[in-house]
Amino acid sequence: MPGRTPPAVPAAPAAPAAAPAASTAATGAAGRPIVNPFLARDPAAKGRRLARALISDLITYFPDRRAEGLRDGTLPTLFDEEIKKSYEEYLDQVGREFAESTPHFRDALNEILAGGQQLF
Repeated sequence: MPGRTPPAVPAAPAAPAAAPAASTAATGAAGRPIVNPFLARDPAAKGRRLARALISDLITYFPDRRAEGLRDGTLPTLFDEEIKKSYEEYLDQVGREFAESTPHFRDALNEILAGGQQLF
């Protein structure tokens, strides 16, 4: 239609606010920064967390077998195949050099699967 003005173009949205400076990060006890362990960049923390998750899965999937193994002292034998599979997954994710140079997987087996006993 002649003489009609086009509709107004909306203004561009404002730029997002800048992220807070490191000095304003949340702090915990003694003024240390709070670090989410799932976001940690420390390879040792990641390896330890992965090992614990893999072994915790065994308890979740086989609670009766674990109870039997703890009761009868046959835990390593009863979980032989599952431990091998979990270790292969661990190797795939952390690498052979890291896996063989740290006790994280064995510690997870003893602390979690064996309930604190040194069976592995």
